[in-house]
Amino acid sequence: MKENDSVIFIDDENGTLTGFTQLYPQFSSTRMQRSWLLNDLYVQPAFRGKGISKKLIEAAKQLARGTNAAGLLLETEKTNITGNQLYPSMGFVLYNETNFYWWDTK
Repeated sequence: MKENDSVIFIDDENGTLTGFTQLYPQFSSTRMQRSWLLNDLYVQPAFRGKGISKKLIEAAKQLARGTNAAGLLLETEKTNITGNQLYPSMGFVLYNETNFYWWDTK
């Protein structure tokens, strides 16, 4: 947050932070266009199932449209049953064409 390198949307109900999402800008050299990494999406347990995740994702989609981005990218664990149902219902497409690799500095 100090570096101002991300965008954060929050959901606030009566002064209570119910959830947030954090997005980081990326650039696709193949599309010659910005994209956004939806890095975090969190809703407090007491507020889950009330459409807050969908509202936050819609805010992220609006950011992508408003910045003329190619789209949104996200990653979730295969075991995240809720997320793996939510994201396709919000128009995200599971992309099985690539392998995801990670290099750890440790």
